[in-house]
Amino acid sequence: MQSILAVDDSPSMRKMVAFTLTGAGYHVVEAVDGQDAYEKAQNQEFNLVLADQNMPRLDGLGLTRKLREHPKFKTIPILILTTESSDEMKQAGRSAGATGWLVKPFDPNRLIEVIRKVIR
Repeated sequence: MQSILAVDDSPSMRKMVAFTLTGAGYHVVEAVDGQDAYEKAQNQEFNLVLADQNMPRLDGLGLTRKLREHPKFKTIPILILTTESSDEMKQAGRSAGATGWLVKPFDPNRLIEVIRKVIR
């Protein structure tokens, strides 16, 4: 079973994402912010990281940069799922190493479709 690290500081958003992804057959590990996600990523293997942008301690772009520094995360897809939709933020995401950018509120079918396209 493919494993996804879902990172969001909103408990309700984490639950919605986890519900959507587990329903599609993925194993989901939740993290409350970028720092929590970074710590979990050190001890577990993931096929994809799905991260919010605006979080305390470590935001989505900061998490993406830190993960990309590690060899095991060089090729793992990292998707940013956020309310931010400006071209500047999307460009910052690409520069940080994000694979893709999805805007909240998300369509569950579209989320799964995008994940299936980018996951190995």
